[in-house]
Amino acid sequence: MAEAPGIEAAFRAEYGRAVSVLVRFLGDIGLAEEAVQDAFATAVRTWPETGVPPSPAGWIITTARNRAVDRLRRESSRDARHAEAVRLYAPDAPPEEGPVRDDRLRLIFTCCHPALAPQSRVALTLRLLGGLSTAQIARAFLVPEPTLAQRLVRAKAKIRDAGIPYRVPRDADLPERLDGVLAVVYLIFNEGYTGDPALCAEAVRLGRLLAGLMPDEPEITGLLALMLLIEARRPARRDADGVLVPLPEQHRDLWKRELITEGQDLVRRCLRRGRPGPYQIQAAVNAVHSDAQTAAATDWGQILRLYDQLMAVAPSPVVALNRAVAVAEVEGPAKALDLVDCLTLGRYHVLHAVRADLLRRLDRPAEAAKEYQAAIELAGSEAERAYLRRRRRDLHDGAT
Repeated sequence: MAEAPGIEAAFRAEYGRAVSVLVRFLGDIGLAEEAVQDAFATAVRTWPETGVPPSPAGWIITTARNRAVDRLRRESSRDARHAEAVRLYAPDAPPEEGPVRDDRLRLIFTCCHPALAPQSRVALTLRLLGGLSTAQIARAFLVPEPTLAQRLVRAKAKIRDAGIPYRVPRDADLPERLDGVLAVVYLIFNEGYTGDPALCAEAVRLGRLLAGLMPDEPEITGLLALMLLIEARRPARRDADGVLVPLPEQHRDLWKRELITEGQDLVRRCLRRGRPGPYQIQAAVNAVHSDAQTAAATDWGQILRLYDQLMAVAPSPVVALNRAVAVAEVEGPAKALDLVDCLTLGRYHVLHAVRADLLRRLDRPAEAAKEYQAAIELAGSEAERAYLRRRRRDLHDGAT
């Protein structure tokens, strides 16, 4: 008997691959999504009785493809439509040639078409490749869920109305789509880092493919280094109860040294080229953290200089918040709190968590408790909420 978690695991692992394969065959985003969702709905009905098949991905893709062919045949009103269904059913159709051979990476490049608004490209690709819900993507973008839903609707309509083809991008198309592609890969990684490790593994895999495809692009190298250095800390990021352990409190002997070594080597390699971009600078920040044997040995002065550089290259409220954390270590929590109070980040729980910590350090426990409560209400994962509840309890314990 297949348990629901087995189906959920298959969905997380195979949704993006199945959609990308179906898009290649069908050339229709809506039909591909519906066919894959249909296949998973069938799995929910049948796998508890028949068991999870030996190749869940193959089963889902085959089932989805058959559903799509059946639908095309049912809706066929012309011989050409029927012929299209027959062509799609043929198992030996020649593969499309082009520089991008991986189906999922190819779909990312395809969705990052310049005709789509940048944020719509990223949101749509996250929906297709990661199988992420509208709520998850909205949280990643720090926007209300209805706003994100409208972006997805508009992106799909633009593709349909403009007749944007789903085909392998030409070599000349790759550079202008790279920023969107990198943003998608990093958001997939971030979503996995607070939830499903399989998404992190997929993002790293895509990063390695990109590095092989475009080896002279230093920002690809920077992104890959950034993901490896962050992923290296995963074993220390939660305690035995599943509660989040923040970076300063982590047991550093649990970090994966082989990933740190590879990430640091990539950082050195891309920074030699000069004028680093945002992913390279963020990777350098994480390299400094990974250099320190203890939290107390962290070179916060260097990290602050890197954040100054990042603010000059790619300023944003989130970067400013991270910079404020470094300011707290170099110049004290009072100066950092002044900076944080100038930021507008809406419902971003990290802002409240940082503010709570600064207020705690300034011996203002009542205000800190309110900020911890706000962060708890906005946090996206139970591991984060558990950590924040623990910090709030520590305030009360320290006051007694």
